[in-house]
Amino acid sequence: MSPATSTGGLTGYTRLSKGLAAIICIGYVVSQLFPWILGYVTLIPGKTIPFAWNVITAGYIEQSIFGLILTIIGLLLGGKLLEPIWGTREFLKFIVFVNFFTLLGVFLTAIISYVATKRETYLYMPLSGFHGVLSGFLVGVKQNMPDEEVVGFGRFSLRAEWLPSILVLMTIVLSFFTVEAMRFVPFVIFGTYGGWFYLRYFQRNPETNLIGDPDDEFAFATFFPDFLRPVVNVLALGFHKLLCGKIAVSRKSDSHGLDSMSMTTSNPIEASRRRDRGARALDERLSLAREKDSKEDYTSDVV
Repeated sequence: MSPATSTGGLTGYTRLSKGLAAIICIGYVVSQLFPWILGYVTLIPGKTIPFAWNVITAGYIEQSIFGLILTIIGLLLGGKLLEPIWGTREFLKFIVFVNFFTLLGVFLTAIISYVATKRETYLYMPLSGFHGVLSGFLVGVKQNMPDEEVVGFGRFSLRAEWLPSILVLMTIVLSFFTVEAMRFVPFVIFGTYGGWFYLRYFQRNPETNLIGDPDDEFAFATFFPDFLRPVVNVLALGFHKLLCGKIAVSRKSDSHGLDSMSMTTSNPIEASRRRDRGARALDERLSLAREKDSKEDYTSDVV
């Protein structure tokens, strides 16, 4: 078990995830007691300058009890699934990066929406929430446990690799039935893309010390159905060369050539190792759950 994992009251949930959940709970309570605080900690695009810190703080502020409950559940489960695989430091870095990336994207989306429609609602709507990071967690599940079946209805099963894509699709569909799509659509889209972007180009592998995940099975096109992938691959390659050329060069130089060799010769091996790490982590959690259940059954029988 990871040293960051606590076996106290909330069995299997990491100290970091519980600590962040506590901070978000405190933020919710304070914002309910003193609503005027929301004007300083949520993202209000028309006031982001000079309140630039809102691009960071807004991600940790929930304005509804439903959002708070969803965030706590998602954060605890995300920490339980991913932190043992990534390590506490990388897990925290992932959260910080995806949160900032998401809110920056939300800010730009609101500004562009205002310019296009001249509706001031886009400038002064208080936006906040952790759902961008939760969307990023699903990308982490896709990376590490792509073959896990997470939903089953009779003969139908859903592989974990499709969770981020289905979430984005459902969010876009839902946006046609609400006037407040700005509160969740850009969060989910930018959270998903930000999670993939960080894992693809920036995350340091704790076992190999390499940066990023160049595996073809984690390419951006894998978020789309097979018939769309050729087109997406062409577009993604263009954006990669335009925006990420320097990142790729930096990755190679940081790894002293080892990363380049890994990209061309060891992708299947690294993918297999990643799946094995995810499977081992899942097996450990299931074993702990079974042990706990057996102890409880034994105690009840004795009583």
